[in-house]
Amino acid sequence: MTKDQMFTRRRLLLGGAALLGAAGTAGAAALLVGDGASGPAPGRAAGPAAGPGTRRALKPSAYRLEPIAGHGPPTRRRTLVRAAVRREPFLKVDGRGRSMVLTFDDGPDPRYTPDILRILRDHDVRATFFVCGEMAVQHKDLLREMAYDGHVVGNHTWSHPLLTTLSRSRIHAEMARTSEIIEEAYGEPPLWFRAPYGAWNRAAFQLGAELGMEPLGWTVDTLDWRTPGAHTIAERVEKGAGPGVVVLAHDAGGDRSQSVRALREYLPDLLDAGYRITVPRRTYT
Repeated sequence: MTKDQMFTRRRLLLGGAALLGAAGTAGAAALLVGDGASGPAPGRAAGPAAGPGTRRALKPSAYRLEPIAGHGPPTRRRTLVRAAVRREPFLKVDGRGRSMVLTFDDGPDPRYTPDILRILRDHDVRATFFVCGEMAVQHKDLLREMAYDGHVVGNHTWSHPLLTTLSRSRIHAEMARTSEIIEEAYGEPPLWFRAPYGAWNRAAFQLGAELGMEPLGWTVDTLDWRTPGAHTIAERVEKGAGPGVVVLAHDAGGDRSQSVRALREYLPDLLDAGYRITVPRRTYT
């Protein structure tokens, strides 16, 4: 696909994308996003999509670095607050202001996560990392780097098992042990949980809520774990782009060099097209 076709497709996506709400029933928490984490009012107009050969140099943008509730780094939560028990995970977020969420699963991995963090930092945006405890305990420095840069860290269990095959006590152990490591290294317990393989069951929803976590799924699966090529991964993200979209990618679990190269390709394109790469936030009602 030519660059002209890619930009034409992006403009069509931006013009026709429907603004959808988050999945799940209304409960104790409502799903919001921060404009990386927030910034201007949700109605702020985004710039026009860039045309072929006109990519502009990106400058630091304060709005991508401010949390939705105010300025400065996110407030560290010290008290566990039980979340609502869901029947299904959130699949999208509030897409106001052409907001999108990038998520990376299975890490952190010192071979690929530092490059992803560097790319995100270069473009002044935040992402969400669903980490596995057995990886996090070995690379706490990377969790501290995520905290310093303002990324969100979520729970992806300890050993990435298929939860639907485990006992309730085993599921709890997988979640609780990982939350402890995240709190120790990141500075607060996780507010978000993602089931490995996207395989949820009643126990996972209930136990996640008891540990103060909301379930977050995804809208666009890059299938990067199949290593289809960096350009194919980037095309999947750009083709699926739209307000409220949650993108699933990986920074561990195998050779993720294609995922890194793809991020380097599609992230500036999304920003040039007027998208805000954001992080999920919760507000209690």
